[in-house]
Amino acid sequence: GAGTFKTLATALGAANLIDTLKGKGPFTVFAPTDEAFAKLPAGTLEAVLADKAKLAAILTYHVVAGKVMAADVVGMHGKVATTVQGSGLHIDTTHGVKVGTATVTKTDIVCSNGVIHIIDSVLIPS
Repeated sequence: GAGTFKTLATALGAANLIDTLKGKGPFTVFAPTDEAFAKLPAGTLEAVLADKAKLAAILTYHVVAGKVMAADVVGMHGKVATTVQGSGLHIDTTHGVKVGTATVTKTDIVCSNGVIHIIDSVLIPS
């Protein structure tokens, strides 16, 4: 609804994950903006949207079970947060806050079933 997550919303719909994320939760979502998706190499988004399994893996890599507020993330420097996808995201608070390769640009957008932190790039699991 913020207007800067149209690509994320489209991807969640394509992966049939909207109802999951509207579920009871709580969830912590590291949400890439439209600008973050635009930074992907040409053709990447289109290819991923066509591969639902890979798309779901990428999107669930942006989600951590539980409600993790910014103060909690800062306290996780050097640790790994396990994502719903199953892989870990390294947390670095040396210069701002980074989750994996993305920088957190806005924090603590509280939702009825968790919290959203905005990030500046799309996270791709290895």
